[in-house]
Order: sequence, then structure tokens, then C-alpha cells
Amino acid sequence: MLARLGRYFLGSVNRTLEIVPYDPLWPDRFEAEARRIREALGDRALRIDHVGSTAVRGLGAKPIIDIQVSVPALEPMDAYRRPLDRLGYTHVPHPDDAVYPFFHQPAKWPHTHHIHACRAGSGEERRHLAFRDYLRDHAEVSREYERVKRRLAARFSAETFESRNDYADAKSDFIERALADGYPRCLRA
Repeated sequence: MLARLGRYFLGSVNRTLEIVPYDPLWPDRFEAEARRIREALGDRALRIDHVGSTAVRGLGAKPIIDIQVSVPALEPMDAYRRPLDRLGYTHVPHPDDAVYPFFHQPAKWPHTHHIHACRAGSGEERRHLAFRDYLRDHAEVSREYERVKRRLAARFSAETFESRNDYADAKSDFIERALADGYPRCLRA
């Protein structure tokens, strides 16, 4: 699998981010990893959700499974960081750790999985579920989003965390659109 990912991410001279066609195996890859995470974290994982583009059927994406793990509290981080570390995840220290700690595997790019930890019931939990659910429910917006991603991917490098983060930030209008339309519906009482 890493050889295949390496072709997508590191095969070009300028190492741009590349969007690949939807892979129907992405949900299965998520489920397999979610089982490992649930086993490692036990009741510290209140929810484990497949988020991001690979969670939307038919949507082209970077071939990285994004996983959101909702925990009761972000501190102490070692309560979930150590079990994730044993699974091969690397924590990326960042000022956002106070609201949305980030982990990836393998340690070096290209990554196969990302974990975003969040406090259950937080705005960050809602934002990423809203994005996923909105795109799942609105095929025309999903197609528009893919066109935007393809344009942005050509402008950003896969080589640095900062560039990959700037790519993600440039797509935030879609998340705001989903929240304004009352998503995520899965968290309604």
C-alpha cells in the first residue's frame, strides 16, 4: 500500500498534493483501523468517526483515512496519546492541541491515516461531522468541493506540514456552509 501511496504523493517533481479517484475500500480501511483504536483506547474513545473526504462515497480525495476520536477530555493527553503511540501513530505538537490534537501514521510522509482527537460535544467534533454529513447529503456540493480541492492541490506542496495545513484551511468555507445549514444532524438530541 505504501508503494501505491508513494506514487500518488511523491512521484511528481514538485511533490504537489494529489487527489485520487474514490476508492470503495476506504470505508473498510476505516472500520479495520477503528477496531484497533477502540481496542487500544477502550472507554476513553466515546466516538470513533470516519471524517474527511474518504468518508464521502464517490468523492475523490488524498488517499488518507481521516479518523476523528471523541474523548471525554483532552487533558491529560497521555491517556490517549500513549495507546495511539503503541499503534504506530505520531503526535504532531501544535498550538491546536488545546482543541484538536493531531496524529498520523506512518511517522514520515506519505501518511495512510490521520487521527484528530476532540472533546466530545465540542465545536471541533461538530465541525468535522457537519462537513462529512453535508457532503454525503448534497452530491452537487460534493462535486463542487472536489473541483475546488483539485485546484488547490496543484498549488500546495505535500512536503511540509504547513503547506498541507494551508491546503486544509483553504477549504474551510465548505465546513461553514454545512454548519449554517444545520449540520451535523447525527449529534441532535
